[in-house]
Amino acid sequence: MDAIKIVHESVEAHGGLDYWNSLEALEAEISAGGFLFTAKRRPVLRHVRMRAAAHEPRFSFFDFPKPGQTAELIGKTEVRILDSEGTIIAQRENPRAAFHGLRRLFSWDDLDFTYFGGYATWNYLTAPFLLMRKGFVFKGLEPLPGALAPLTRVEVMFPDDIPTHSRKQIFYFDDQRLIRRLDYTAEVVGGWAHAAHLCEEYRTFGGIKAPTKRRALPLLFGTNPLSKPKLVELEVHHIRPIPNS
Repeated sequence: MDAIKIVHESVEAHGGLDYWNSLEALEAEISAGGFLFTAKRRPVLRHVRMRAAAHEPRFSFFDFPKPGQTAELIGKTEVRILDSEGTIIAQRENPRAAFHGLRRLFSWDDLDFTYFGGYATWNYLTAPFLLMRKGFVFKGLEPLPGALAPLTRVEVMFPDDIPTHSRKQIFYFDDQRLIRRLDYTAEVVGGWAHAAHLCEEYRTFGGIKAPTKRRALPLLFGTNPLSKPKLVELEVHHIRPIPNS
């Protein structure tokens, strides 16, 4: 089946491009934890309010890392932390390059987490709509047998202007064209950090369908992930679509 057609069908299944284009952003309340948080000495997130821009890679964590503060991802170029008055109190340009340092093997600071958590969650909340941006390349793959029905697979090559886990990712769609899984390499963690990211328990928020449970599991080889450790677990408590002003 034509890969581009599958992606377009998935966009419609998740709410439709017309509705998505009417939005400015998504606000969400999310909890997150898992082995990666422990390995990088990061506290888990509990009911943190976040905002994902609908049409550019921009993301905010509110009341993070401390109450009254806001942590922001601005595309590929910058992460920063603002105080309650909007004054920048910490800032890093070209944040992805900072992960080459030895310290990042053992711990992440607040700006490191803002970059990783910001781009990752922006990708998760805006997919599959972000695939409609210019520069994406799609390739159909053989379906993966599933417990109930085969999952349709599409290899996606991301353009350079999108901060993401890895340029090449594999999206898995069910028979309704809802995203059920992503395979990627979390390159800022390491070139070995291959993961299968499972998407479960879909709900409708306004006009958007989105999974409320997400689990990233180790994918050492083939297509069968390990059951543990759970590298990252996310629970989406609520999403509020914000219309264009």
